[in-house]
Amino acid sequence: MNSDGNILVFNSGSSSLKFQLFDMDATMPASTVRGTVRNLGDDAICEWAYGGKREHSSVSACDHGTAARYVLELLEPITNADQSLLHTITAMGHRIVHGGDTFTAPTLLTSRALTALDALSPLAPLHNPPALAVVRACQERLPDIPMAAVFDTAFFHELPDYARAYALPAKWIKGSQPIRRYGFHGLAHRYMAECFSAIHPPDTPSSRLITLQLGHGCSAAALRDGHPLETSMGFTPLEGLIMATRPGDVDAGVVLHLLEDGARTASNLSEDLNHRAGLLGLSGVSADMGELLALEAQGHCGAHLAIEAFCHRARKYLGAYQVVLGGADAILFGGGIGEHAPEIRARICAGLSWCGLELDIQANEAATPGTEERISTTDSRLAAYVIPVNEEALIAQDTRRCLSTLLT
Repeated sequence: MNSDGNILVFNSGSSSLKFQLFDMDATMPASTVRGTVRNLGDDAICEWAYGGKREHSSVSACDHGTAARYVLELLEPITNADQSLLHTITAMGHRIVHGGDTFTAPTLLTSRALTALDALSPLAPLHNPPALAVVRACQERLPDIPMAAVFDTAFFHELPDYARAYALPAKWIKGSQPIRRYGFHGLAHRYMAECFSAIHPPDTPSSRLITLQLGHGCSAAALRDGHPLETSMGFTPLEGLIMATRPGDVDAGVVLHLLEDGARTASNLSEDLNHRAGLLGLSGVSADMGELLALEAQGHCGAHLAIEAFCHRARKYLGAYQVVLGGADAILFGGGIGEHAPEIRARICAGLSWCGLELDIQANEAATPGTEERISTTDSRLAAYVIPVNEEALIAQDTRRCLSTLLT
């Protein structure tokens, strides 16, 4: 197994599949091809970039396995030095959302590991099965290529016991898969922390970070010296911040009430909580923050309510996590909303002068997507940055390390 060469990374979302091909011969992974198959279904779109050119095509990909097979076919006719890019792949890395207590580090995807991951699928039914379908599609096409799994939950495996425990009946929390807070978006939060550590001035305090991953799914984390002390998502990705179609924190009594009066079945509730709540539920019209901002500007009351609730929830977590950390040195914004919506960043940061945050309004508005930018004033005691997250690069690095360890 050669852990250098080219590593192909797949990052499965609930309705999309991101991919990047990395040249690992360099000190840092260099992306040569990157793209996304989005809106999986009969009319899915594949967008990709290679050699400075951007392409897109329509594809019928109703599931993640089909999308992965399409990507592999896409790479085969593309050549570099007269060699098919498909045949330059020496390893593959896959993002798996939930590793439970079984997988707490990057792992070689053997048949035994896949069996264990299948058993974990009930913990993340919207995410793990699609990712495993991608793995199996790749194994069918490239059976001799070693593959590693990198887990979103692994970063939060060492949360303090008091932070990951739910105050539930003892018999609930001591099974083979205990009911506890696992945390998600670990790759994104870890990437932001590592990137900030690399770019911030060496004489700037940086041990206490609050990271906000704001996209279709949203989460916050409190980190000290790169290690998590708290995070907003829990047993599932439903807890915490308001998201595009997920509610975040909600009284469990609401769920009991709906079950007991027969208004909803467990299946109905799962569908509603995962796909019809959040920004979509509050606004009544859209789960897309860009669309909601445009509608709010036109006077749409539902859009205004959704945005205000979204920002209020994020501010509440910022305040709580400063208590957890004993004060913070920086707030880091990542994800599609965190990177592309300066209005939302400004509204989340509004009224935080009490903790030393002074937003640089011009820097915030001018922050360029795709680059790390400081958006607080130079004399702000609490710094704020935008950190574009590249989970695929982290997965490639972890895959290389995982396979290198197996070779030694």
